[in-house]
Amino acid sequence: MAFESLSDKLGQVFKKLKARGKLTEADVKEAMREVRLALLEADVSYKVVKDFVAKVSERAVGEEVLASLTPAQQVVKIVNEELVALMGDGDARLNFASKPPTVIMFCGLQGSGKTTHAAKLAKMLKKEGHHPLLVACDVYRPAAIDQLVIVGEKAEVKVFEMGQSDPVDIAKKGVRFAEDHNHDVVILDTAGRLHIDEKLMDELKNIKAETHPDEIMLVVDAMTGQDAVNVAKSFDEALGIHSILMSKLDSDTRGGAALSVLSVTGKPIKYVGMGEKLDDFEQFHADRMASRILGMGDVLSLIEKAEDVYSKQEAERLAQKLTKNQFDMDDLLDQLRQIKKMGDMKKLLSMIPGGDKVKDADIDEGAFGKVEAMITSMTPAERAKPSIINPSRKRRIAAGSGTKVEDVNRLLKQYDQMQQIMKKMGKGGKGLFGKRKMRMPKIDPSMLGDMKGFPKL
Repeated sequence: MAFESLSDKLGQVFKKLKARGKLTEADVKEAMREVRLALLEADVSYKVVKDFVAKVSERAVGEEVLASLTPAQQVVKIVNEELVALMGDGDARLNFASKPPTVIMFCGLQGSGKTTHAAKLAKMLKKEGHHPLLVACDVYRPAAIDQLVIVGEKAEVKVFEMGQSDPVDIAKKGVRFAEDHNHDVVILDTAGRLHIDEKLMDELKNIKAETHPDEIMLVVDAMTGQDAVNVAKSFDEALGIHSILMSKLDSDTRGGAALSVLSVTGKPIKYVGMGEKLDDFEQFHADRMASRILGMGDVLSLIEKAEDVYSKQEAERLAQKLTKNQFDMDDLLDQLRQIKKMGDMKKLLSMIPGGDKVKDADIDEGAFGKVEAMITSMTPAERAKPSIINPSRKRRIAAGSGTKVEDVNRLLKQYDQMQQIMKKMGKGGKGLFGKRKMRMPKIDPSMLGDMKGFPKL
């Protein structure tokens, strides 16, 4: 993921500070030199880095910090606050029209991911209760219209297209179609070029003049580094963009553009693409991104992902079973399937504080399939009451699931340990989706045993 290298380097800087206990002004200045180098290596704009380090240094060498009992933590806190300010300290939202439809005009260079991300945004808006329409205005790129139709079908969103017609006319008639068919949001997928040219900008200006978009959203590729910031400046000067959608932020890129773009252009990042699937798409939250960069995780986004795949009724049903100690293998299988729906395990772990330090080699995605195979190889009675599984049943389950008896033994042990933990957690309240907040129980570390890295087998 983007920022991985930056996160590692900042983590090393703060680890050194924490090891020193009491800090001096010289310690802070040395740390800031390392922070400056880490940011520059992450492809953050030199001017942005200079201003950022100056602000952090000014606050960090104050008497209040140096005299603190936990000065290193105070420095981390300051860096976190300044990162949030750098990326935008408010949650930027779409500009919705007072009278529908809201027109969102996508623009950007060819290859930035406009078409796919138009469908991603449409799918997200549909989940939020809107009735979006995608309009195919890219008549130049081969198969661009077909691509929009395909991703539109996947997102279950209507696509308006007129073939290889005039893009300005398509945009205008697309908005009119939305008005006639009760679509409250229109997303215009415009053409891009390999580079910025006069012909491209003239066409975009004409579309803007005819459709009066409420939001002009520039899609920029995070992998292009500082060039993404230059592209944003050029489009803003020509069109007057409102916001930025940063694509490919899951790639092995240095991520400096995301840290530079607001400061350089004054335009906020509103959404980020985090993968190839239509669900790999998030609203941008500066505070959450800062937490990820500093290795503090992003629990709020993890909760939102869980809420997307797990209904409140299901959560309350599970909470009832937990309090009555009725959590069985069917429930465990259901939980694993819900986790699989939430996405890539590496991404999920990165949202947990310290989870970004887990190595890829320690994550066995195939283990979910093995656990599922073993549970589905059990009879209904065995799933409801695993304690009846004797040696002969274990051999049958192992044979039926293509695993070993040792794997079945490990699963049963993990289930017993999980049941104990769930029982304690169930006593705390209704949990995440209930009325009362869940209190974290005191759990004996010895109970965890083989649970570390579950469901790794």
